[in-house]
Amino acid sequence: MSSTSPAPVRTRFAPSPTGFIHLGNIRSALYPWAYARATGGVFVLRIEDTDVERSSQEAVDVILESMRWLGLDADEGPFFQMQRMDRYKEVLAGMLEQGLAYRCYMGQAELDALRERQMAAKQKPRYDGTWRPEPGKTLPPVPAGVQPVIRFRSPIGGSVAWDDKVKGRIEFSNDELDDLVIARPDGTPTYNFCVVVDDADMKITHVIRGDDHVNNTPRQIHILRALGHEPPVYAHLPTVLNEQGEKMSKRHGAKPVTQYRDEGYLADAVVNYLARLGWSHGDDEIFSREQLVEWFNLDHLGKSAAQFDEAKLRWSVPSTSSAPMMPCWRRWWRCSCIGWALLLPSTSGSRSCAACSRTAAPPPWSWRSGWRCTSVT
Repeated sequence: MSSTSPAPVRTRFAPSPTGFIHLGNIRSALYPWAYARATGGVFVLRIEDTDVERSSQEAVDVILESMRWLGLDADEGPFFQMQRMDRYKEVLAGMLEQGLAYRCYMGQAELDALRERQMAAKQKPRYDGTWRPEPGKTLPPVPAGVQPVIRFRSPIGGSVAWDDKVKGRIEFSNDELDDLVIARPDGTPTYNFCVVVDDADMKITHVIRGDDHVNNTPRQIHILRALGHEPPVYAHLPTVLNEQGEKMSKRHGAKPVTQYRDEGYLADAVVNYLARLGWSHGDDEIFSREQLVEWFNLDHLGKSAAQFDEAKLRWSVPSTSSAPMMPCWRRWWRCSCIGWALLLPSTSGSRSCAACSRTAAPPPWSWRSGWRCTSVT
């Protein structure tokens, strides 16, 4: 009797290069990276740069630099969506040919008028299927000079559901989902379409991302199944909040990941703290990167929003570096002692490393007058 082995785990991080990347963004790279490493799988980096007006090479460079600093190495990629346009157009043509999608010539003025009528009738604004082909239906005449969009032929009736690894069972009525635009009038494919083609082509098995994508998921599942693919496992992470309780964002003062490096934070300390913003291993607060990989699984992802606390991040800095040959606190001392796990104030007033006898001034955030590094033997 033959048995089929499960497909190897393949995760991905798919940022849009439209500005700097902050800790809330990079957490969506850390968790899929850790899960791929924990399972012996593959971590894929994909740059979703189809927003040409807002995307920039500078933002791409910052993403790559941030990931390098934190040690989040990709096994495949980076892949760029703008370099895959021929593939998207190939799939679009196939969907049109198979009747999975259709051209819609309803212009923006008509859509606006439709929306106003629906809102006046206290209905949910949605496309009404005017150009959707149906047996026995006569479509309107094609207007001159109008470039059509391409819409996905969404299922009618029933529902779509999935078992989310964070949020549990989620179900949407198909009656709530209108026919999604998957290509614009100029022929460029839209976000939800590109994501589906990429995830299918790259054989992604687990999608670990922010819960702002929950409403995209039923549409993506429908397109995946229309193309003959089963959807991946989804884990939608709760929002990371800033210290004021707002969603962490550039608009609300979030700092670039690289700024923490420039301020002297250790990469492993940031990884340790970031891992705890939505995942836990019992009561363990401090652990090495190797322990994170050993312990990480999707069952212990938190269901509630996590709040960033920079004071707690600072607290974790001097306690995290247990790896061999890890340099001590950047800019204040550099020693190659085997490790340091305990930091105590010196009784003599000077602060020195017991392993190499180098003195160090305290970091600026320290409430102590200094530290002594005790070597672990």
